[in-house]
Amino acid sequence: MEQLEQLVSAVNRSLSDYVLFFLLAGTGIFFTIRTRFIQVRCFGEGWKEVFHKFSLHGAKSSGGLSSFQALSTAVAAQVGTGNIVGAAGAIITGGPGAIFWMWVIAFFGMATIYAEAVLAQETRETAPDGTVHGGPVYYIIRAFPNRFGKFLALFFAVATITALGFMGCMVQANSIGESCRDALGVPAWIIGMIIVLLSWMIFSGGTKRIARVTEKLVPLMAGIYILGGLIILAIRYRYLPETFHCIFYYAFAPDALLGGSLGYALKTAVSQGVKRGLFSNEAGMGSTPHAHAVAEVSSPHKQGCVAMIGVFIDTAVVLTMTALIVISTLYTGDGPLAGTGGESYLAALAAHDLTKTNLVQHAAASVSTVAIGNIFIAVCLLFFAFSTIISWNFFGKINFHYLFGKKFIFIYTLLSLFFIFAGTLIKNDLAWELQDMFNQLMVLPNVLALITLSGAVVRHARKH
Repeated sequence: MEQLEQLVSAVNRSLSDYVLFFLLAGTGIFFTIRTRFIQVRCFGEGWKEVFHKFSLHGAKSSGGLSSFQALSTAVAAQVGTGNIVGAAGAIITGGPGAIFWMWVIAFFGMATIYAEAVLAQETRETAPDGTVHGGPVYYIIRAFPNRFGKFLALFFAVATITALGFMGCMVQANSIGESCRDALGVPAWIIGMIIVLLSWMIFSGGTKRIARVTEKLVPLMAGIYILGGLIILAIRYRYLPETFHCIFYYAFAPDALLGGSLGYALKTAVSQGVKRGLFSNEAGMGSTPHAHAVAEVSSPHKQGCVAMIGVFIDTAVVLTMTALIVISTLYTGDGPLAGTGGESYLAALAAHDLTKTNLVQHAAASVSTVAIGNIFIAVCLLFFAFSTIISWNFFGKINFHYLFGKKFIFIYTLLSLFFIFAGTLIKNDLAWELQDMFNQLMVLPNVLALITLSGAVVRHARKH
């Protein structure tokens, strides 16, 4: 098992440091140019579509969702533990400058996710009972209507079910179990039973119940996190200029903090930003198109604009809040990592026992108490991880339905609940590595189909 974990970890490093960097950045730049900077031209239109007839009580439709429900389901998947633990890991490994590169990949990712949403709308299918199904497997088949296309669709579906429906839900549940146990002292098995019960109640209600939950949960969880973050930043307001200076300075001179040569340090900062940016906003990964496909809108372009707002909320709002909290409290002023570099930086991390899993807790505790900091982050992680479980299960379910049909969905649900419960009881680094690997493998057939069908995306973008 240890050797397998090392092998999977090596594959992940190769994919994230080389293949995905050029693939995702290149795809984002490609669609940005071909759509004439759609993320700039239609940014305002996206906000108008999000809040047009805004309601937390959904909209009645035969088989689909309202545009806001689709966005909420997508954001529920995007805003997960990656916005806390992932961002913290990027900052520790790549320095504060990694956040700048996360912003860059998110900017280009907005054009990529526009393409995903447009194609998901164009290729979706309506079943005889009125339910709507859509996602990358449907536009992959459109892009390659042959055996190669069927193979790519199968590859994507299996990777999605494994990465999101099983392993993804498992590791998200693990984050909930650990944070609640450490902050509240509740046994992990009790947390596991509660999560399984709540998940079953939501899963059994189908797409409509998932949408009704996410449309209320997403604004609530974002509001709590942003409010708490603003309180911390208000306490550390004098260090905010230095915080932004750290982000931009270490983006281009990370060796001043990480040590080593400039080339190696810059590669580390950029690769951390790109990798964590992908797992944060999920643009190009092929997950959120499942939600945008079922939105009831007048044109694919409109949902494409809405999808771009999801990336903005995830990165520019939630993830940036995490970055500002961590950097303003730990890397500036009297923070334990301020003024360190090279060996002294590593020594400071070790001396204060700072890791990606507890970095934000330390940041919050530094302006309050350890108990308050732990409880605040535990509550936020609970919301973030549980909302991700709901959406990822839904995305995996669509692909399971594509492979096996409706009558076997109950098997998928039972397996998902098993992985959720197991995730709260055990900490398996191999499960995290496998989820990362299958997440990254999802990108390959998805991006290939996006590029092949780019002409359809461009027609919608230029028409509007």
